[in-house]
Parts: sequence; C-alpha cells; structure tokens
Amino acid sequence: MHILILEDEIPAYQKLQKCLDLFFDIKITSDWARSIADGKKLLKENKYDFIVSDIQLLDGLSFDIFNESEINCPIIFCSAHDEYLFEAFNTNGIAYILKPYSQDDFNKALEKHQSLFNKTDYNALDKTTINALKSALKEENNIYKKRFVIKKTTGIQLLNTEDIALISASGDFCLVIDNFGKRHTISQNLGTTFSQLNPKLFFKINRSEIVNIDCIEKIESHFKNRLLLSIKNYKEKVMTSSSNTADFRKWIEN
Repeated sequence: MHILILEDEIPAYQKLQKCLDLFFDIKITSDWARSIADGKKLLKENKYDFIVSDIQLLDGLSFDIFNESEINCPIIFCSAHDEYLFEAFNTNGIAYILKPYSQDDFNKALEKHQSLFNKTDYNALDKTTINALKSALKEENNIYKKRFVIKKTTGIQLLNTEDIALISASGDFCLVIDNFGKRHTISQNLGTTFSQLNPKLFFKINRSEIVNIDCIEKIESHFKNRLLLSIKNYKEKVMTSSSNTADFRKWIEN
C-alpha cells in the first residue's frame, strides 16, 4: 500500500506514521511532503492508495495541491482547525480528524474510507469541493477575534490576541495578562472569551484560566495528574486541572 503524508511539522508527521503502522497489518510505503511544491511533485510522479494531509503546510494550504492535481483516492485531513470546518467535509472523498486526535479517532477515519472506497458510488475530490473547503476555512478564520477593545480610565486601548499570555476569570469579567506582564480587564466572562479565541493557540487549562501556547516557558509535573506552567512575565505559576491534563498534553504536541 502506497500512502502520501502532507504535514509540515516533524512531530506531527511521526505521529501520523505511527498511527498508520499500528492500523495496518500489511507493509505500507509512505512518502512525505512538507510543502505545496513537494506535494505536487510527488502526486505527479506517483499513484497513492490514500492521502493523509494537514491543511496548513510550510508554503500555503494543501488545498492548492489538490486544486491542480487529479485525486482519485480518499483523503484524511488532520488539522487543529475548529469543528466549524466539519460542515464542508460532506463528500465521500474526504474525512476530517480534529487535532489532538487519538489512535482510535484515526482508526475510525481509516475504516470509513475503506468502506466508502469499495462502494460503486464513491465520489472523488473535485474542484467544487476544494473551493467549498477553502471558503469554509476563510470564514472560520474570520470568526476568531484578532483583538479586544480594552476600556481604560485614560481611554480605549486595543489588545491583540497574539499578545495575550494568560486570561483568568474574575466574576463576569476576565483579567488578562499580556506578554509584557501588564494587566487588562475584558468586559465579558471566561466562557464567551474562550469561544472567540483560536484553539490552536489558546487552551483552557482549568475552570478559570486560559493560556497562550506561545507564552508557556516551562512545564512541570505536579501531584494528582496536574501540571504547573510558568508563563512569560508572570511571577505566579498556573496549574492544569486533573481532568484537562491529558487533553493539554495532546494539545501541546500538535
């Protein structure tokens, strides 16, 4: 069996390869591409039984590969994009796994494809579907906040989400620590704020705190299956809840 893996991150590629090895009891051969250019080249030179692909590659979206190449095999997309994107994946030619995924999630997607590809009504991925996926992705990206309006006594300040290090619940408001250690207040609760943030960058580590992955400086083991996190320019350490630790470990690996 010949498989193509499109994934720009080395740890993610290694995880995909491991999932494939655990699922199949036959010998598989896999090619790997991290960029659009390399992916196009491999598809031009080879035929594959199916493709496993991230959406974002080093030089753009993997959709651009499929738009220029004839695809007659199933595709499994593995990405950290929100479930909002699932609605666009309603074709027999593709499946979608949300990162961080488990071996069981991966197995179910493979089993689905094996079943669909053996049917006579199998529909290959076409340009209409690809354009629908790109449109859904563009719309999804627009739903995440890029900045918050912060009301100060001196006036209004704009706080970019990428500059947020930590968010803590404070009643019906949120206390925000930016990556310079400065404090701000957002006039909405933690649940509403979290729903507006990109889940690839932000994680709710417990009932009252959200962290930015780019601002985590150190992770330490703690008792009762918890982790202590050191945050950039913030003196106090924050802690994952026991129930969230497993998902947090998966999140930081992707």
